[in-house]
Amino acid sequence: MAGRKLASYTITGLKRWSCLTRELPPVFQVKALHVYDFDNTLFMSPLPSAKLWTGQATGLLQTQECFVNGGWWHDPHILEATGQGIEKEEPRAWDGWWNEQIVDLVDLSIKQNDALTILLTGRGEDNFAQLIKRIVASKKLAFDMICLKPQAGPNNQTFASTMKYKQAILQDLVYTYKNADEIRIYEDRVKHTRAFREYFESLNKSLLNPLTPAPRKPITAEVIQVSESITTLDPTTEAAEVQRMINTHNTAISSGNHTFSSPLEIKRTVFFTGYLISPIDTTRLVTLVKLPPGVPESEAKFLANNIMITPRPCPQSLLDKVGGIGRKQTWQVIGIANYESRIWAARVTPVPANAPYHTDNPTPLVVLAVLKGTRPYEANRIQNWQPIPSDKQYIFQTEVGEKVQLRVEPEVDGEGEYESLFQNRQHKRRRDHQDGPTFERDSYRTVRGGYHNEENRRPNGVNGGYRGGNQNRGRGGNNNSNSGNHNRNVRGGRGHNHRGGNNNNNNRGRGGRGGYKSLDDVQNNSRYANHGSSYQPNYDDGPGQNFSTSNNDGYNASFPALGGGTGAYNNGAQGGGDGGLPYGK
Repeated sequence: MAGRKLASYTITGLKRWSCLTRELPPVFQVKALHVYDFDNTLFMSPLPSAKLWTGQATGLLQTQECFVNGGWWHDPHILEATGQGIEKEEPRAWDGWWNEQIVDLVDLSIKQNDALTILLTGRGEDNFAQLIKRIVASKKLAFDMICLKPQAGPNNQTFASTMKYKQAILQDLVYTYKNADEIRIYEDRVKHTRAFREYFESLNKSLLNPLTPAPRKPITAEVIQVSESITTLDPTTEAAEVQRMINTHNTAISSGNHTFSSPLEIKRTVFFTGYLISPIDTTRLVTLVKLPPGVPESEAKFLANNIMITPRPCPQSLLDKVGGIGRKQTWQVIGIANYESRIWAARVTPVPANAPYHTDNPTPLVVLAVLKGTRPYEANRIQNWQPIPSDKQYIFQTEVGEKVQLRVEPEVDGEGEYESLFQNRQHKRRRDHQDGPTFERDSYRTVRGGYHNEENRRPNGVNGGYRGGNQNRGRGGNNNSNSGNHNRNVRGGRGHNHRGGNNNNNNRGRGGRGGYKSLDDVQNNSRYANHGSSYQPNYDDGPGQNFSTSNNDGYNASFPALGGGTGAYNNGAQGGGDGGLPYGK
């Protein structure tokens, strides 16, 4: 650092970092440098949905090395799909997708005559420069510089990581504008915040070294931690964009242009099959729970979201017995009980009483609530059911459905439809299923998921949840949802939320190994052949994660139908035909 020559830092050289053509102010005019990160600092860029994808999939999608095009943070189509897509969002300046407090700070920086305002992002310049300029221009934010990561720097330097790239720009900034007294950096990533602080501590120490000539005086550096807000795409759009990304990846493999060993596909993980209860009926059912005196609601998980059929995917024979996915069934509460004052359940009976049904439990029941540390399967230990007053014998309607998440895995030759529903391979061998009651003590946890699938509620994917999969490349998952509790904590923004071909001369054509997949592939799946276009599989944990009798916010996701609705991409083109969430089998 000390060996750098003062003459090498010029405004002309600094401009080469920016994708804007505007002139920069003279050196003597700038007294402050204000640097703003883009993703989840200024703009609420969508993350992979932890409700739609398994934890492993959310990590893989953000791992640059797993996709030919670099994955989530390197594919401009993902950012273009934000909200209702660029064509609709650009005219309204992506309203609702900005951290408005940061926008206000940018406006103040722009109006400050002696401040240089810089947008600094690790997004690739080749893929994102024009798109990010359009997004910023729609909000009328006149940055002095917009800097994206180039293939090589102005002096043909390459960068081992996004942080190294950003530090190179920051060094050029502070050495070029040597009269600036302060630099402020707004950043959402805790790891980067720490690295920036350490960098400027080291820089200022080197500037104070009496043994080396100093190109400038030390600078006051303030790194402001911005709290990250989690936003996601529309789930149909998200699944379609990931499928398009996979199609591109598989095409590159089949053409022999890349060394990736296997094509990828989207598969469904079914955690359980049940009679799913609507949010409105959940609200009524949880009122039956009477917690012991002194036990706060925060110590309980309120559920009441299904009557379990089986804690695994249903084989077709069992689906036929219960009427198939989407079949509606009416039930009535006939009893209530709790087990050791730590699990509450309602006993139910079908209406009419002779209606066919199936449950792996000895008796059909709804787990209403559990205290923390209690597993819902323990409701099977209840022996004594108490009668319930007639005004509490609620009648409600359910719909046969599945607790589903999507995952991304290599294609497997010979893998059947039923086998593909299991994430853990040891369960793929369980082909046979007895239609009679087979409830076991561990049946709620034989497959990852069910009521207590922590993975479904946090994006803890591979490689520790770093953006981009590893800690040095790209952008990725939520590294720390509690970030920003020190320094000046800024919170804002959105609060409410080629065809695949064949592979290696297998000559399987469309739909074969590495073949093109689209949203309507699911319609040929016999599993959903009879339910129509109204069925909506449950990609949420349903009511019960943050649900209380006084707060109906535990069931707040609405997801598209598999094999129904309209998708952003269908058969490779926008619009047209029925859409749905794609998967490989």
